[in-house]
Amino acid sequence: MPEASLPAVIFLAFIVIQRLSELVIARSNTRRLLADGAYEVGASHYPLIVSVHVAWIIALVVLGYDKPVSMPWLLVFVVLQVFRLWILLSMGRRWTTRIIVAKTPLVTKGPFAFVRHPNYLLVALEIFTAPMVLGLFPIAFLFSGFNGALLALRIRVEDEALTELR
Repeated sequence: MPEASLPAVIFLAFIVIQRLSELVIARSNTRRLLADGAYEVGASHYPLIVSVHVAWIIALVVLGYDKPVSMPWLLVFVVLQVFRLWILLSMGRRWTTRIIVAKTPLVTKGPFAFVRHPNYLLVALEIFTAPMVLGLFPIAFLFSGFNGALLALRIRVEDEALTELR
């Protein structure tokens, strides 16, 4: 068994901790939004999204724990984390991993003033970039394809649900 690369392990730990933390935040926000009268759409495809993300993380950990870290790709990943923070701060307590429709005006500040679905753009870029940090080219392309197919469905469902709020 190859020896673990400490930079790779730290990078992978960051991704795992970040994703788990986001699930806690998302679950709390989802509960509050639903309690306030919002409703969920697209729940049937949510398990597919979770499955792709879990498989992506497993692939990163299993195939990347012993890889060297590419500093240029790591820098791209760090910039994406700034974008992630901007999105989270802009959405505040409305950020969730599900499609939750609230009868309140849509968020139009921050990156939402420039991009219709900034969080989906961010996730697509991360799904490609994180494997590239570890030199896992096939994982970057494979999971980008899976994610792209799911996002095509998800964005269509979300746009339909939000039509009356636009």
